[in-house]
Amino acid sequence: MSAQPAASRKPSPSAVAARGYFDLQVNGFAGVDFQQADLTAHELRRAVVGLNDHGTSRILLTLITDSIARLCAKLANIETILRRHPSLAETIVGYHLEGPYLLPEPGYCGAHQPKWMHAPRVAEFEQLWTAAGGRIRLVTLAPELPGSPAFIRYLVAKQVRVAIGHSNANAQQIDAAIEAGLTLCTHLGNGVPLQVDRHENIIQRLLGRDELYAAFIPDGIHLPPNVLRNFVRAKPPARVLFTTDCMSAAGAPPGKYHLGHLQVEVGADGIVRQPGKVRHFAGSSLAMDAAAANVVAMTGWTPSQARAACSTRVAKYLGY
Repeated sequence: MSAQPAASRKPSPSAVAARGYFDLQVNGFAGVDFQQADLTAHELRRAVVGLNDHGTSRILLTLITDSIARLCAKLANIETILRRHPSLAETIVGYHLEGPYLLPEPGYCGAHQPKWMHAPRVAEFEQLWTAAGGRIRLVTLAPELPGSPAFIRYLVAKQVRVAIGHSNANAQQIDAAIEAGLTLCTHLGNGVPLQVDRHENIIQRLLGRDELYAAFIPDGIHLPPNVLRNFVRAKPPARVLFTTDCMSAAGAPPGKYHLGHLQVEVGADGIVRQPGKVRHFAGSSLAMDAAAANVVAMTGWTPSQARAACSTRVAKYLGY
């Protein structure tokens, strides 16, 4: 008898939970781009099976910057799928919105489309919240945008965690955001220009904020191993989290893939590149089992320390 196709296998909740990685930033997996408007149940199941096969039992499905109308449509479509296929919701436990409330400046905007970035607005977030069935768990924003402290308080009142990312906030703006309830740095060390002032930059401002959790991408690409080791040492160990920030190329062979509006190329080295831009990355092709192994190899942490920062600590931070 032939093996059951991966795309049609039903994940086993008990088997998956035993492995237990929790990734708070997943843009796609197994050739499936979560940013597409016409995502199907078959595709979502293929991604979930692929994630489970790599030991990831829970994720925040991450949507990046787009128009509010399109984000709402994507969220509503995914929610419809999850209601019809509740086993998938055992892995997709909520949403992470990375944008559109980000800094639309070159270098800081990363692979996001600047034309959709703007200051946060409560009324439009209510539209997103409704479309998502109240399951938005994390929002990444640039707290220097006008109205951010009040918006952060509004999110925190809904028990949504708030992170800083794709930002060049100054010390006073970071202070105001933390006072309002900001608690996390999204992919710290990335989403910044290639060249910045060696001392006065957003990375240095955030590394010294012991009260903030920091999520790092341990693929050896977004942060070279020595940089990851230094950054991790700069944070209290209990405030360190790891994520893949993976997109559709994760769990899939080299080739051409999509991340929203972008077509990207992934070579044998696993690096996700925007075409023609050697040092401009667009997510990763990393899976969490490899991420945990990389943490051990790159930082000197023990396997149990690495696993906690890829699983139980993430769950605790998010309130699961």
